[in-house]
Amino acid sequence: MADYIVHFDGGSEGNPGPMRYAWLLTRTRDGATRRESSLELGQGTNNQAEYLGLIAALEKLISIIEGAGRSPQDFSVEVRGDSRLVMRQIQGKWRCRSANLRPLYDRARILLSRFGEVTYTEVSRAVSVEVLGI
Repeated sequence: MADYIVHFDGGSEGNPGPMRYAWLLTRTRDGATRRESSLELGQGTNNQAEYLGLIAALEKLISIIEGAGRSPQDFSVEVRGDSRLVMRQIQGKWRCRSANLRPLYDRARILLSRFGEVTYTEVSRAVSVEVLGI
């Protein structure tokens, strides 16, 4: 079992349209959680919003770990999301060809590389709605 679970989601009203995201961090040893939902992020696509949610969650988790004087390398993380495109790209199963997504993809991969171990779980849209409410 991973030390932390990062569940993320994002979307836009229209594609492109106003973007939002939400994420939930869970520390598995005691079930402690931290959740965040964004206000409108500006105009973009569903996939951009998904990446922005993942990036925001990973940046927060790294901040928490480093704030406690630890290294993310000492921890494992399970990433959960319902975006097949984002999940498969960050796993290296699909290439990221979109110029709009490439900087977000690169940032997410850099953040993920800071952890000792990363596992991935693709979840259904219904699970994301239940867990995150968006």
